[in-house]
Amino acid sequence: EPYRRQRQMCIRDRYKIISYIMIGGGIMAENYNGMAVGIFELDSLAACFVALDAASKAANVKIQNVERNRLGAGACVKMRGSVSDVTAAMDAALKVAEPLTKIFSHTIIASPAHDTEPAMYMTAGK
Repeated sequence: EPYRRQRQMCIRDRYKIISYIMIGGGIMAENYNGMAVGIFELDSLAACFVALDAASKAANVKIQNVERNRLGAGACVKMRGSVSDVTAAMDAALKVAEPLTKIFSHTIIASPAHDTEPAMYMTAGK
């Protein structure tokens, strides 16, 4: 069923990285150039969604993707926005997640290098 499948690919040209999300035959493009990235990994997929909800309510961030862990029940979450918004969103997400599950790791990259961007798309959709 095409609506249940979601694929994400990255197209890189000379000046920008554009993420294309294909859902049910339609294409949505997101341009994350110049945006900070916040990444956190939790031991529970359900807790990831609770943390994402808190993050998106706390600050103006875009959820780039949620990647399920291959060996466990958790997931890795990437969100984008300004440094201050990503920092506020990360604080809110971790505060909500801490009593629910184990936090494996978390970080904020204020200005990802041009070569770092494609690496963040490599595992999306796998």
